[in-house]
Amino acid sequence: MLQVKTGVAEIGLLVLFFFSRVQIIQSQSYNVGTSGATIFSGPASEEFGYTVQQATNAQGKWLLVGAPWSGNRKGDVYKCPVLGSSNTCNKLNLQGFVSIPDVLNVNDNMSLGLTLARIPTGNDMCGPLWGQRCGDQNFYPGICSKLNALFQPQPAFSPAVQTCGGPMDIVIVLDGSNSIYPWEPMTDFLLKLIPSLDIGPRSTQISVIQYGVDPRIEFKLNSYQTKQQIIAAASSIQQIYGTATNTFKAIQFARLQGFATTNGGRPGAAKVLVVVTDGESHDQHQRDQVIAECEKQGITRFGIAVLGYYIRNSIDTKDLIKEIKSIASLPTERFFFNVSEEAALSTIAGTLGSRIFNIEGTGKGGDNFQMEMSQVGFSAHYAKQQDVMMLGAVGAYAWSGTVVHQKGSKATIFPFSAFEATLQDRNHSSLLGYALTTLTDGSTEYFVAGAPRSNHSGQVIVYTVNAQKQATVVDQERGKQIGSYFGSVLCSLDVDSDGVTDLLLVGAPMYMSEQKREEGKVYLFSITKGILSEEGVLSGPAGNENARFGMSISVGPDLDLDGYRDVVVGAPLEDKEKGVIYIYNGNKDGLAKEVDCSYRSLWCRICISGWMDGWMLLEPTHNM
Repeated sequence: MLQVKTGVAEIGLLVLFFFSRVQIIQSQSYNVGTSGATIFSGPASEEFGYTVQQATNAQGKWLLVGAPWSGNRKGDVYKCPVLGSSNTCNKLNLQGFVSIPDVLNVNDNMSLGLTLARIPTGNDMCGPLWGQRCGDQNFYPGICSKLNALFQPQPAFSPAVQTCGGPMDIVIVLDGSNSIYPWEPMTDFLLKLIPSLDIGPRSTQISVIQYGVDPRIEFKLNSYQTKQQIIAAASSIQQIYGTATNTFKAIQFARLQGFATTNGGRPGAAKVLVVVTDGESHDQHQRDQVIAECEKQGITRFGIAVLGYYIRNSIDTKDLIKEIKSIASLPTERFFFNVSEEAALSTIAGTLGSRIFNIEGTGKGGDNFQMEMSQVGFSAHYAKQQDVMMLGAVGAYAWSGTVVHQKGSKATIFPFSAFEATLQDRNHSSLLGYALTTLTDGSTEYFVAGAPRSNHSGQVIVYTVNAQKQATVVDQERGKQIGSYFGSVLCSLDVDSDGVTDLLLVGAPMYMSEQKREEGKVYLFSITKGILSEEGVLSGPAGNENARFGMSISVGPDLDLDGYRDVVVGAPLEDKEKGVIYIYNGNKDGLAKEVDCSYRSLWCRICISGWMDGWMLLEPTHNM
């Protein structure tokens, strides 16, 4: 999975600084005023300052600061007051409020606050490494939540949350005859198996039947609805004993009574039968008929042979194994188990649980993941014109990636086929959705997604979406160097603030110099009806190697007061990893490609939006 970048400093820093402007005859100039800077500090161990957004409410002006490693990497967000004398940030303590009901949430490592985005009603935050547990498997579909104007979390949403298989009815048939000894391993087996299953009234139900001469129901499918209740019931089952082992009578009883609707069986549920026995049956003559009826009813069967009695009494196990294999579904190697003694039963419980889960679980092997590991919310961008929140899902479709459009409570997840032909992703590693933005020509809003590992050189895709929620690729551009991470940073620029996007800036922060050092570049593209045309590149001054120039790009206010907005580019590893920012002035022709000024000892990401009188730079750690 993609992880938050780490650092080694003792504190993270936020610096809010201002620009003073001086009129000089026919030119205008400005200086970076740092002497009165406001500095907010936080623990680097939490990655304090990894992301930031500006916010204004009735209580004043604030910085919202992401700390995605806070609380054992669960993540959190701080609020920092901009006005006044205080430079203390307060944690919002959001971890306990961001979860999805009716699923088993896995909040450890969810990295809440890794992504922050402004929306008209407040801010949107995401924890792309939020997971959910299905059976004994963890998936990572990601989670997001809106913060209202008072920074209170609204109900969380996870567009790619998984359905953990089910519904599934499982009937476990245990041999309780005299030859089973000791009995405790039988209940231990249940206590190990049950936790690996996704128990719940809408997912998996369990019933246990014990038999010797005659079968009896220990508890029905609908007797208990939680794992804890079933574990408590299973731990108290006592051996019934019996001088005969009527296995097929018990299987027939399970088929007719165990799965019956009167005993909690659900008509649409998958039916799974688990038979555990240590001896050949005394009613083997019924086998063919009973197994055929199970097949007709669609019951999947696991057969488990316990060889302990035979081994202790030096009896050949061949016939027992043959009989239990005949009970098991095909292919036999997946549905048949044997253990050397009762005490060894618990050792197969985990494997059995996984195989049961995959019958009606996702049904997808590791090579065919769709959205299970999608990490929705790795990036986010609000598309103002269409009132859509774009969410990057870099892990979708085995790391090819995709984009999710969330509007209100409805999410559109674009299928692999939507971008397949454009990506030509043979290795499933494009990471589409790593960065997002929009372009507009006034009447049409175009969506843009970066895929920095597409064909190893990176790619940017421009697309539109019709009324039927289908994506159409308008244009695409590929990077020029393998490993440059072209498309990992996107920034759209309306230089004259007329509502029409003039330039798309695309970062390639790992672009290598001729000396094979990470110099970094920013590519400029003009836009005509969504079609991109390259207009050159921005580079830092000569000798900026090992800088990762272009790792952050942001549109600023009109710093030189000439009527055109300006751009700031970050190079976080320059100057021995102290970091440098570069300022490029907008003009009537677009954007100057030469640096107007730079400011050193800053940092990895830049947030310049909302307030025209202030900039905020952030440094989660002193060393990246």
